[in-house]
Amino acid sequence: MNAVLQSLSNIQSFCGYIKQLPSLDQTPSKKKPHLRREKDGEDVLLVEELRKTLIALWQGGKTAISPESLFSVIWKVVPRFRGYQQQDAHEFMRYLLDRVHTELLTLLPYPNSNSPFIGPKGKSTIVTAIFGGILQNEVNCLICGMESKKHDPFLDLSLDIPAHFTAKSQNPKNGETVCHLSDCLSSFTEVEELEETELYMCSNCKAKQRSTKKFWIRRLPNVLCLHLKRFRWNMYFRVKVDTYVEFPLLGLNMNRYMLNNIHETRNSGGGSNDFDLAAVIVHHGSGAGSGHYTSYATHEGRWHHFNDSTVTECDKETVAKCKAYMLFYVRRDIKLPEFLTPKS
Repeated sequence: MNAVLQSLSNIQSFCGYIKQLPSLDQTPSKKKPHLRREKDGEDVLLVEELRKTLIALWQGGKTAISPESLFSVIWKVVPRFRGYQQQDAHEFMRYLLDRVHTELLTLLPYPNSNSPFIGPKGKSTIVTAIFGGILQNEVNCLICGMESKKHDPFLDLSLDIPAHFTAKSQNPKNGETVCHLSDCLSSFTEVEELEETELYMCSNCKAKQRSTKKFWIRRLPNVLCLHLKRFRWNMYFRVKVDTYVEFPLLGLNMNRYMLNNIHETRNSGGGSNDFDLAAVIVHHGSGAGSGHYTSYATHEGRWHHFNDSTVTECDKETVAKCKAYMLFYVRRDIKLPEFLTPKS
């Protein structure tokens, strides 16, 4: 939880907006979403505890804070996270963002903005405006050639580390090919033949047929969250893929993974397709059920390593060498709607 919170707190557009929110405890109860009610009859608002936590983080009055209230609310609204066993940082972030999105949809009035970053009224919040993108899923029947297209929203992309890299040494030496983030992105967007267990129901053939699948990115988010699949099932337990994946700190260009049909992407929003790294989450340890999470994040041009209550400044070379689990890239030159621009 700490690693995710430190990463999100250094995403300026997200953190600045959440900190600006009014106290949502005062919101009329009739506007509150269908939240879990506790025995005392009080509605539990995760976004309110997140707001308080982020404000406390940036007040600077203490050397460290303990987000116990937020932790308590997490236990109440997500039963699977109760207890003290190791949980997955990626799963936690998804539950956190989904919950914040659901609460804000009902709690706040729709922003008055015609920005392409904002979706249909009643369906968009700060979460989707910052982290939301759209994939185009193309399925082709190998028998008749029928093509089916579907658009899927996403808040992050989960990327496989290609198998031929995982079989090699975990710390490549001189002369060995290093896995690069672009290899993971290419693997995600390349054409893949579906297995026999995933036969496609072709509307033209009127039968289940062999087919291929391909993903394009139809619209990029303002903050691109990339999750590297480091935990895989091996018989009855999960093992960790410890392969080093090289990633750029500046200038991640996403053009080659975008749908190149200008007509289809004309409403994809403004801004550059180049992204700069803002935060990284690292899992330390050998397996999914053990270990520890820390994060790196940049603030005012300087990198810091966040390890629970300890924060140390570090150089960019240290960040570049870490075995990333989650990467947060911020789009260059974006023009955020007024309601997303943090006030000074």
